[in-house]
Amino acid sequence: MEKRTVLHMFDPMPHVSPFDINMAVDSGFESIFTYNNVALEQVNGLVQDAIFSRGPAGVKRTGLFIGGRDLGLALNMLDIAKNAMVPPFEVSVLADPSGACTTAAALVACVEKQLRIKHGVGLEGLCGVVYGGTGPVGIATAVIASLAGVDVKIVDPFNINTALEKADEYNARCGAKLKGTYASSDADKARLIAHADIVFCTAKAGVQVLNADILGDAKQLKVAGDINAVPPLGIEGVKRMHNGEPLVHAVNSPGAVGIGSLAVGDVKYKLQHALLAYLLTAAKPVFLDFREAFERARELV
Repeated sequence: MEKRTVLHMFDPMPHVSPFDINMAVDSGFESIFTYNNVALEQVNGLVQDAIFSRGPAGVKRTGLFIGGRDLGLALNMLDIAKNAMVPPFEVSVLADPSGACTTAAALVACVEKQLRIKHGVGLEGLCGVVYGGTGPVGIATAVIASLAGVDVKIVDPFNINTALEKADEYNARCGAKLKGTYASSDADKARLIAHADIVFCTAKAGVQVLNADILGDAKQLKVAGDINAVPPLGIEGVKRMHNGEPLVHAVNSPGAVGIGSLAVGDVKYKLQHALLAYLLTAAKPVFLDFREAFERARELV
C-alpha cells in the first residue's frame, strides 16, 4: 500500500498561515501537520524525526514547508533543514515566509514580461527602486532583481540605517548588490523615482506610497508594480487587475505601464501551488527559496 503524502509546516510564529495551509491542501498533500513557535535550534531534530520515521519510500512522499515573517530566519531554517538530511533519508523543502519568496518572484517576473513587451528590454542594466524594501517581500524582490542585473535601491520609510543594514546583510548572504536609502517624505520619494526605470511597491497594505505628483517626477520610468490590494492602493492610477496598462500619472515617462496586485497575485498563487506540488514530484530532493521561485515564475508568465 502506497504511503499517504505528508507535509510538515514549521513556523516560528504563534500560528501557521491559513493561506499556506489551504495552498498545501490544494496542491495535493493528504496529511498536513503544523508546528508553531519553532525555534531555530529545534529544526534539526524535527527534520530528522520526519525523515527517519517513514523509510526511503516514505520520504519521497513527504515535504517540509518553512513559514514565518522573517526572510533571514526562514533561510537559516532552510539551511539547517538541508544539513539535517541523511541520504537516502531526504525530503524536499520550500521556504516562503509571509509568501515573500513567491510574491517577490511573481512581481519581478511580471515586471520583466512587461519590459520586454512594451519596451523591448530585459532587467539587466536598469535602475530599480523598491519602496517598502526592508520588509520580507521587499528584500526578496530586491535580491531577485539585483541577481538579474538591476541596479537596486531598497527604501525604508523612516530609517536609513535599517536600509543600509539590510542591504549589507543580503549582499553578503546572497551575492546581491543592493543599496540602502530612505524616503520619509514625498520629496524623498520623488528624488528616488526621478531616474528609476522600474518601481516595485512592496509597502504595507492600505498605504499609498506614490501619488500622482510623485509619479510626475519620473523621467524614464518603464514599469511600476504594486502588491497592495487594500485601499488606498500603493501606486495612484494602478488598479488591482492592471497588467501593462498605461501609467497615466507618469506624464514625463511616455510608455510607462503599471502592474496591479491581483495580476501579480494570480502568478503568485499558481507559483506557490506549483512549488508545493514539486516537493512531491522532484526526481531528487530540492531546497527551494526565492531563487528557484523566480525561475519557475518566469516560466509561468
